Amino acid sequence: MSFGARACALLVLAAWPGQPLDDGARAWVQAHRAHALEASMHAVSDQSRTALLIGEVVALVSGPAGRAFALESAIALVPVNAVVETLKWCVNRTRPDGSRDRKNSSFPSSHAANACALAAVITRRWRRAAVPAWLAAVLVAYSRLYLDRHWLSDVATAAVLGSGAAWLAGKAMLWRKRPSIATGAS
Repeated sequence: MSFGARACALLVLAAWPGQPLDDGARAWVQAHRAHALEASMHAVSDQSRTALLIGEVVALVSGPAGRAFALESAIALVPVNAVVETLKWCVNRTRPDGSRDRKNSSFPSSHAANACALAAVITRRWRRAAVPAWLAAVLVAYSRLYLDRHWLSDVATAAVLGSGAAWLAGKAMLWRKRPSIATGAS
């Protein structure tokens, strides 16, 4: 990212007009934390990547439909993670809990981006699994707010990035299946 683009991104975040919305959402979520949910929210947040990897491995050994799902997921997840990590480094937004680490800054949420990308791929491939997939993605995103690791705008932006990456991956999969004009294949 060029210096100019980075400067613009920093200016937008510095003057982020949605900060009152972020603050209000954070205050509401933190005011409604319940001791009974702490362990569950940590498990959802901490184990979401493990579940994603296990799902990908299961898909790979589940026949042609599973392998196509794993390929489409990879086509969505690799670039979305590259974008998320680049944005984290360039924007360097402090997390709501006050922690500041350029390598792992707040904006955007990689957990939410991955969960939404995967939910969108599942929705495209298996409509009947859409509701549970999106409920899981929302739970992952909410866990990041609940644990005070992200602002609402972090997870909302991540949801857009993840869903967009999945849409592009779906287009790539369709393009991959198109017959080649040069070879005359069908």
